[in-house]
Amino acid sequence: MARAEKSLRLMVEHWLVPERANQVRVTRFKNSRSIRECYVCVETFNATGAVAMFFFRHADGTWRIFPPSRERPMMRAA
Repeated sequence: MARAEKSLRLMVEHWLVPERANQVRVTRFKNSRSIRECYVCVETFNATGAVAMFFFRHADGTWRIFPPSRERPMMRAA
């Protein structure tokens, strides 16, 4: 259920398209599996002009409007 609540479609509808009549288009995207980086830039138009937002995919599969934190090297003592 948590996955459906954070799908890219629902995030775009929540942040950019309160009215379903507006058209939305993807203007930029990146999916780099080697460095585990995935983002999408979505654009729509309203009365004041173009509005665009970036959405970032996190390790748990959800989409959010902030980038995931980078994994940093760790050292552990036994």
